Amino acid sequence: MTEDKRRRYSSQVVDGIGKSASRAMLRAVGFTDDDFRKPQVGIASTWSNLTPCNMHINRLAEESAAGADEAGGKSLIFNTITVSDGIANGTEGMKYSLVSREVIADSIETVAGCEGFDGLVAIGGCDKNMPGCMMGLARLNRPSVFVYGGTIMPGENHTDIISVFEAVGAHAQGNLDLIEVKQIEETAIPGAGSCGGMYTANTMASAIEAMGMSLPGSSAQNAVSATKAEDCRAAGAAVLNLLERDIKPSDIMTREAFENAITVVIALGGSTNAVLHLLAMASTVGVELSLEDFVVIGKRVPVLADLRPSGHYMMSELVAIGGIQPLIKMLLDRGLLHGGCLTVTGQTLAENLADVSPYPEGQDIIHAFDNPIKADSHLRILYGNLAPTGAVAKITGKEGTHFTGRARVFHSEEEAQARILDGSVVAGDVLVIRYEGPRGGPGMREMLSPTSAIMGRGLGSDVALITDGRFSGGSHGFVVGHITPEAVEGGPIALVEEGDTITIDAVSNRIELEVSGPELERRRENWRAPEPRVSRGVLAKYARTVGSASEGAVTDLP
Repeated sequence: MTEDKRRRYSSQVVDGIGKSASRAMLRAVGFTDDDFRKPQVGIASTWSNLTPCNMHINRLAEESAAGADEAGGKSLIFNTITVSDGIANGTEGMKYSLVSREVIADSIETVAGCEGFDGLVAIGGCDKNMPGCMMGLARLNRPSVFVYGGTIMPGENHTDIISVFEAVGAHAQGNLDLIEVKQIEETAIPGAGSCGGMYTANTMASAIEAMGMSLPGSSAQNAVSATKAEDCRAAGAAVLNLLERDIKPSDIMTREAFENAITVVIALGGSTNAVLHLLAMASTVGVELSLEDFVVIGKRVPVLADLRPSGHYMMSELVAIGGIQPLIKMLLDRGLLHGGCLTVTGQTLAENLADVSPYPEGQDIIHAFDNPIKADSHLRILYGNLAPTGAVAKITGKEGTHFTGRARVFHSEEEAQARILDGSVVAGDVLVIRYEGPRGGPGMREMLSPTSAIMGRGLGSDVALITDGRFSGGSHGFVVGHITPEAVEGGPIALVEEGDTITIDAVSNRIELEVSGPELERRRENWRAPEPRVSRGVLAKYARTVGSASEGAVTDLP
């Protein structure tokens, strides 16, 4: 066995006479005698040409491989899957989206564990492959760096993918004709990169950088740029430094690092999916994190970024004024971050920020602390008789902070979408979309199509939507998701009836079904769990193993 601590795993695969066959296989893919004495760095690529978010990532993987090789390692590129939420939203296919996060984590663990990689770079570019990559790295706990694939540029007339979804609702309302919708469709997605607002991809990239698992600046770069290529090459080299110093994900992904990630997500006005994914990542690395942590941190952290979906600007415009590093320094200087947390540079967060310049004078994307978008968190963790173990809302205040209305009950996203588009949903309705949770869906679909249709029809402040499913980072309006326990488990959301009064209060953080206890008990006695929607395949396996959304909806709990 080698004494080179950098080759702790690859030495088991390639050292000694007994591993001659292994070396023979690797010679065929380009190894030389010298390469067998180098640490092996696996480059996990989420490349696919099925989505603009990931269509460029193969080139980025090659840059990371070159960086690792130049630093004295031997790189090997392998692929994992990705799916496209933007394509699948509103269809049965969306049930596979959150499932893909677990498949990605499983596949990275499987390949790296089998092949004996000493360190890893993982490159993600879309909602689920980013936390999926992080969960895979956390399970392996080998020196690793995550790289974000980068953001897309705006489409014509400052449009993006959410513009297209909302155009469908605007057409149903009669505000856009088919030609106008097609014009938006044809120009909103101009090329490679992740969706352009502070949606889930940019939210998770920012969270991972704040946590210290990406190089400084990685989360706020345009997908097609020299800066992004340099970031990838530097990430490959950084793994060799981490190997030399034996710095592993568990040394970086600490409790304090997760608190830093939550703080930055709130300041940026990030996606509700960050709650689900950060809980899952924490669970994977063995850090205790709960919904209550979002409440505690949310009381002291304001929303400072005027970014889409509820704001005006796109990520590319934030990139142009310096990205998120100046914001992170603002938060650190304000005493809102743990500056002593270790990062993949081998330095602390505070050391990385020492020479970061402030935003330019006159910019209005990132507000000052004395002029916040919202004085406390937009991510509201709600409890009440409708969500005894918690629910997650995204309330910026622009929708109001209180809503009372009559329940309109639907057993699927498609049912609700049809009623929104045909005008049956009217002001004062609270749409209840149930049996869409992790187990009940299965897969916990995003409700981007119905929330976009509501906004497109001009009902964003007049209609609320609650669900045991979840929301896209592009969703906005008076929406509450992740309701637990979910309907298929007999949670109270399963007992709601048409016309019931529901109250949502984003100040007291309550969600209540205004029905008496005895009446709810009567309904519970009459409730029967529906038959599973699938019995074989990956969705069925997921439904049998997945945990509650309030714990991150992971499939490998002890």
